[in-house]
Amino acid sequence: MNAPVDARPRDLRFVLSCLGIGLAAGLLSGLFGVGGGTVIVPMLVLLLAFGQKFASGTSLAAIVPTAAVGVISYAVHDSVAWIPGVILALGAVVGAQIGTWLLQKLPVAVIRWGFIAFLAIVVVMLFIVIPSRDSELEVTWLTGAGLVAVGLVTGILSGLLGVGGGVVVVPALILLFGTSDLIAKGTSLLMMIPTAVSGTIGNIRRSNVDLAAAALIGVAACTTTALGAWIATLLDPLVANILFALFLVFIAAQMAVRAVRAGRASRAERTGR
Repeated sequence: MNAPVDARPRDLRFVLSCLGIGLAAGLLSGLFGVGGGTVIVPMLVLLLAFGQKFASGTSLAAIVPTAAVGVISYAVHDSVAWIPGVILALGAVVGAQIGTWLLQKLPVAVIRWGFIAFLAIVVVMLFIVIPSRDSELEVTWLTGAGLVAVGLVTGILSGLLGVGGGVVVVPALILLFGTSDLIAKGTSLLMMIPTAVSGTIGNIRRSNVDLAAAALIGVAACTTTALGAWIATLLDPLVANILFALFLVFIAAQMAVRAVRAGRASRAERTGR
C-alpha cells in the first residue's frame, strides 16, 4: 500500500518532482487551453506514488493558479470570451453534480469507451474544420443555450471520468460554434477557475489534497503557462489543430489503458483470481 500522502517526506526529490510536473503541465495548459491534469495526475502516481484520489485532488488545486495565469495570458491577446466562459462554468458546476450522481448508476466502462469514441471523432474533425483567427463567439439566445449544454456535458464527464473541461470545451467551441482556436483556449481556461475552486474546497474538506504538492506544482506551472499561450499565438491554425489532435490521441490512449486494466481487474474479481 502507498504511504499516506500527508506523511510523505518533503525532501529534494519531492520538491524537484513537483516542480518538473508543474513546468510540463503549465506549458500544455497554455498551449492547448487545458487544465494540465492529464499530466499532473499520472505523474504524481508514477513519480511520488500518490493514490489516484489524492493525485486528482492535488491536480485540481494546482489548476486554479495555472488557469488564472493562462486566462491573463490569452486576455492580453484579446482571446477570452468572458460571458460565454461564465455560462460554460455555470453549466459545468451543475453538470459535475449530475456526473457524480450518475457515477453510482451507470457502468463506467461503457461511458469511458464512449468518450474514447467521441475523442476519435473530434480528432478527425480537427483535420477537416480549420478555425479562423478572426472568428469570435457572440452570445445570442441560441448560442447561450448551446453553451449551457456544452457546460453541462463537460461537467457530467468531469464528474464521471475525472477528465478536464478543456478536452471537451476547446473542440466544442471550435467545431460547433466556429470560434477561433485562441478564443476557445482562453475561454476554456476561464471556465476552469470556478469549477476547480469549487472542487478544491470539497477536496480540502475531505482531506483529499496535498497542499504542499499543489502549491509547488501550481507555482511552477505559472512560469510556463504564459510561454505556452505565447507559442499558441505563433502557430498556424492548422498546425495548432494537428498538435491538439495529437494531444487528444494521447488522452484517449491513457483512457483506453485504464479501461482495459479496469476490465481485467473486474473479470479477475468475478472469477475469484
